[in-house]
Amino acid sequence: MEFRKNQLVTLTIEDMGVEGEGIGKVDGFTLFVKDAVVGDVIEARVMKAKKNYGYARLERILQPSKDRAEPKCLYHRQCGGCQLQALSYEKQLEFKEHKIRGNLVRIGGFPEALVREKMEPIVGMDELWHYRNKAQYPVGTGKDGKPITGFYAGRTHSIIANTDCLLGAEENKPILELILAHMEKYKISAYDETTGKGLVRHVLIRKGFSSKEIMVCLVINSGKGTIPGQQELIEKLREIPGMTSISVSLNRENTNVIMGKEIIILWGKDTISDTIHVRDMRKSGYPFTGRELTFHISPLSFYQVNPVQTEKLYSLALEYAGLTGKEVVWDLYCGIGTISLFLAGSAKKVCGVEIIPQAISDARDNAVRNGIVNAEFFVGKAEEVLPEFYEKAAATGVGEELLHPDVIVVDPPRKGCDEACLDTMLKMQPDRIVYVSCDSATLARDLRILCDGGYEIQRIRGVDQFGMTVHVETVVLLSKGS
Repeated sequence: MEFRKNQLVTLTIEDMGVEGEGIGKVDGFTLFVKDAVVGDVIEARVMKAKKNYGYARLERILQPSKDRAEPKCLYHRQCGGCQLQALSYEKQLEFKEHKIRGNLVRIGGFPEALVREKMEPIVGMDELWHYRNKAQYPVGTGKDGKPITGFYAGRTHSIIANTDCLLGAEENKPILELILAHMEKYKISAYDETTGKGLVRHVLIRKGFSSKEIMVCLVINSGKGTIPGQQELIEKLREIPGMTSISVSLNRENTNVIMGKEIIILWGKDTISDTIHVRDMRKSGYPFTGRELTFHISPLSFYQVNPVQTEKLYSLALEYAGLTGKEVVWDLYCGIGTISLFLAGSAKKVCGVEIIPQAISDARDNAVRNGIVNAEFFVGKAEEVLPEFYEKAAATGVGEELLHPDVIVVDPPRKGCDEACLDTMLKMQPDRIVYVSCDSATLARDLRILCDGGYEIQRIRGVDQFGMTVHVETVVLLSKGS
């Protein structure tokens, strides 16, 4: 049967794709349907048809799935940020485990029986709403000419006006409404991507969940670092409980990069603080029962967005590392040193690597602040710092202890590890590698390289950091093969 655009079809959703779309078949023809969940019987409109598959839009739910949940957000279908909000949380966790397992089998080429044997139950969330400690809101102009903010509609740069995202901190709403009212009062223009004109581009809000401290940073299309009515805006923002830091980020580049390189503090501190508690996730045998570290976070710092789940994630990474106090550890893509400093508490020596100079400065400050003296940090790309260090140490003998570490921990960005970085890790031959990943597809690719280089998968576990979305963190323990 040949399908055409705008044709209405009835189908049952039998599976879900990696982006959370429902998958069903009509006369053997596969259709991908956004916002449909497994078990739904739906009426859908074909939007694009290829030879063997196509894409359709959900028109009507004829029979809802037993696993369908009532979305709390009015904009969830338009926004696209919460791809799984219509699915029960139990099934969300199943979806994420299936996604990790599927990528390891399909992309990594690992036997499914092996993956199932090594995979442990996913670590779920207790609080599904208002869990994000960071949000970046684009600012634009509505049809009535007034400033708006919210989030981009899926696969577009069209802003859906919404100041009350249910994943962000509850303080975000009054802060955004205050800023929009100020922009309207002083006729402050929003940035227009097509013309490159307009002042306010984004609003960054960060919150320390333990400290209750709040940071607001306006990203502006200006080299001056000032905005009309600035003092009045500062005074109003200061009334928000917990307000600690108000700044502007200067970004005049015609780019999709949100933050500019220069930050100007308008009021308060240049950082906020947050405390992470890491504890024993095993019943016995761990060298410590738990500890806490305080981190200072700047507007440009990388810091996990879900602090409650971050404690579980880092506890798991530490457990997998299996430290006894005698080990030398490398922490690649270390950010502001969050994992590094916890590792240092149970290791002989930790070396962290990060490309962003400000993050390394923060990491060194955080080490001093927490009284940690056995952590050293290097600025640069892991794929460049590691090979340079290896070659120098191999040639001179200086740093021989660091040349062959006991453990390497990697927590790379979504694109995964660079090939040169993986190659050097294999040359260093650590006893164990702990890979923390925010993208199980690139994780699977990198694990294939490491396992082809002589390592074996020992443990795999997902950690849900991003409830309602398709994203999931994964921790994998590799050991050197016999």
